[in-house]
Amino acid sequence: MDPGPAAWNELLPSTDPREALQRKTTADWLVIGAGFAGLSAARRLSELHPGDTVVVLEATSVAHGPAGRNSGFMIDVPHDLTATDYAGDTTKDERLIRLNRAGIDYALDAKSAYGMSDEALSLSGKINGAITSRGVAHNAAYARYLQNLSEPFEELDADQMKLITGSHCYQHGLFTAGTAMLQPAMYIRELAAGLESNWVRLYEHSPVIELLRKDNQWVARTPKGQIQASRVVLSVNGHLESFGFFRRQLMHVFTYGSMTRALTRREVTALGGKANWALTPADALGTTVRRISGTGGERLIIRNRATFDPSLSVNKNRIPRVAQDHDKSFAFRFPQLKGVDMEYRWGGRLCLSRNNTSVFGEIETNLFAACCQNGLGTAKGTVAGKLIAELASEQHSPLLDDQMADLEPTKLPPEPIASIGANAILRWGEYRAGREL
Repeated sequence: MDPGPAAWNELLPSTDPREALQRKTTADWLVIGAGFAGLSAARRLSELHPGDTVVVLEATSVAHGPAGRNSGFMIDVPHDLTATDYAGDTTKDERLIRLNRAGIDYALDAKSAYGMSDEALSLSGKINGAITSRGVAHNAAYARYLQNLSEPFEELDADQMKLITGSHCYQHGLFTAGTAMLQPAMYIRELAAGLESNWVRLYEHSPVIELLRKDNQWVARTPKGQIQASRVVLSVNGHLESFGFFRRQLMHVFTYGSMTRALTRREVTALGGKANWALTPADALGTTVRRISGTGGERLIIRNRATFDPSLSVNKNRIPRVAQDHDKSFAFRFPQLKGVDMEYRWGGRLCLSRNNTSVFGEIETNLFAACCQNGLGTAKGTVAGKLIAELASEQHSPLLDDQMADLEPTKLPPEPIASIGANAILRWGEYRAGREL
């Protein structure tokens, strides 16, 4: 149900589709979902149980869903999307920093193990960019919060921001070095390929349409096949509700992105700035911007707007409407690139909870879940996948204790109150973001 193309995947060479599950089979471990959490879980299971069969089922194709639709930030420091300046609770954020960094480390280890390039994953940091005086104030508050956490950062003035971005708009920047930047589709495709060479079986276009427990085994049925497994990991993020779990406790939000066509040499000169940089907005509901240089040429990505959609789908007219806001944000920041069109526009799903907690643990006998990443699916999904494999394998660690410290997501109000309220809050936040949007 994802609207538009998975732009990051479109930049890469096409590959032959993997086969769908079309028979009855068995496995020691079944992982449902081939995103950051699912593939990380499969990798860790193959490390802990080298003689066991691990099967991954993906409903569409690898990197076509949310894994190929995010902005490619693996963020380590506090990044609470429900707070205007990203700051949250100090004690909880110290724990989350440990988890995020463990996720980044596990991704970097996969990069080394499978010979990925820096384009797929690089520890290059990110900037919090502020355009307005209100945005500068948000950055100042965030800087004080980072100081309280003893987290280093570098402040950038307007001239430095212009040298990096090529835009005259940004008045202030806050650079943190610990964020890893991804070409997310490249990373997830190469991770999947590396796992298959390590005796993990992966089936695409194999959505699970029924999951039953029978004779101490789990049986997952797909449109053309069936698999029986002793233990199952659900790494389906918001689709956990589709399996009947945590209903009315998960918030389904779509965010939207647009990517330019490849810039010409003349346009690159007119733009100026550096070839690769990544910027999150000082206001959480502002505009995220990336410039990339690599496979597919030099391009800019704009991401803003968010909608609450409990149906896990959006109207076909949503993308054209959002596109108007993307074009305004792009033109405001980069007037020197007048005439540069967007080649790809898309939407991607997030899963949030009201109390900013995840779903992690054994939710039924030998059925484990690593879901609801609260908008940080790359870092939090990676570490949750690794740790759910360890929990299911009865491996214990202080890091697993950190992950298990989350409370259960709180209940949402009934419909239509939840949708009306959530979308009203989002629209008001975007209005208050002003030029940061």
